[in-house]
Amino acid sequence: MTIQRIGLRPEKSPLYNKAVIHGGVAYLAGQVAVNPAPTAAEQTRQILAQIDDYLSQCGTDKSRLLTATVLFADMRDYAAVNEVWDAWVVPGSIPTRTAFEAKLVTQHNLVAIQVSAAMP
Repeated sequence: MTIQRIGLRPEKSPLYNKAVIHGGVAYLAGQVAVNPAPTAAEQTRQILAQIDDYLSQCGTDKSRLLTATVLFADMRDYAAVNEVWDAWVVPGSIPTRTAFEAKLVTQHNLVAIQVSAAMP
């Protein structure tokens, strides 16, 4: 089986790809808001738009999500993030999901999300 790598940008970071496709699954790297907004809900909207873009580049979409991991800088943002998440996911196609609190990339990042999705 071949492995396809999406978004390799060695001039910016040779550390990782934005997505890797293998065995009929697209695995996205964890996403944080590129321009962090002041609230976790706004950052979540930005992140989910980025995820939509990368899933599209992989040839799939959020209706085919398999798993999601949501990291919170502070679990007090859980309800606000869930409200945005619930409006974004496709009813009947909700993935498994794990959420936990963790120290994120910068003090401005309040949420990070990583997903995997089946290929059509």
